[in-house]
Amino acid sequence: MRRPTSATPAPPRTGSGAVRRSEPGIIGRVRRRAVLLSAVFALLSVLALVSTLWVDTQARSSLRTVADVAPTPVAVVFGAGLWDGEPSPYLAHRLDAAAQLYTAGRVQVVLVTGDNSRTDHDEPTAMRTYLVRHGVPDHRIVSDFAGFDTWDSCVRAKEIFGVGDAVLISQDFHIRRALALCRAAGVTGEGVGVAEPRDTVWFYGVARENVAAGKALLDAVVRPGPHFLGPADPGVARALASAR
Repeated sequence: MRRPTSATPAPPRTGSGAVRRSEPGIIGRVRRRAVLLSAVFALLSVLALVSTLWVDTQARSSLRTVADVAPTPVAVVFGAGLWDGEPSPYLAHRLDAAAQLYTAGRVQVVLVTGDNSRTDHDEPTAMRTYLVRHGVPDHRIVSDFAGFDTWDSCVRAKEIFGVGDAVLISQDFHIRRALALCRAAGVTGEGVGVAEPRDTVWFYGVARENVAAGKALLDAVVRPGPHFLGPADPGVARALASAR
């Protein structure tokens, strides 16, 4: 029988010694991943804080109620979804505030801006119908059918409809971001934040705003074009002329 030479490989070790040698590498990788995740979380937290502070700073001095908002020619109402073709409760409350402002003579024209990206989802028309039922004449309402998000609505109010000053109407948790974005788009004015019960929907809206504030700051810095711009629309100017 031949004796094994020195070149013959030794059998692999499978005992506790091999396990102990591999442990430091695994622990190191876990630690590096934990440090990376902590750094990413810290960065996101700082960005969320900065964007939220920016939104609050932009809107702080412009928050009003239906009772004390200054008379302004145009009110802008942002869409908030439909239920079976009718305004959702939150959207109905926004429209109620606009109708109250019109009845009190504080605004002359209402610009309703919302999503009409599908044939079965027409927010502006539902908003117009609701306002007419609540005492706002049809010829004092102007529809923006491409208000796909808050930034789009603000940019189009300025660039398409020529609105430079307006009363913005939304829920209390959203109005700050609307004011900040419209100011960045060139639309100044005050905002009416409609109060709602502190229910599940309200808390969801607040949480969503904390995330949306980051996108709002990015939109204000980058100033992207809206999803759809199109030609200028003289609807607001005509409505104001008829009011005069």
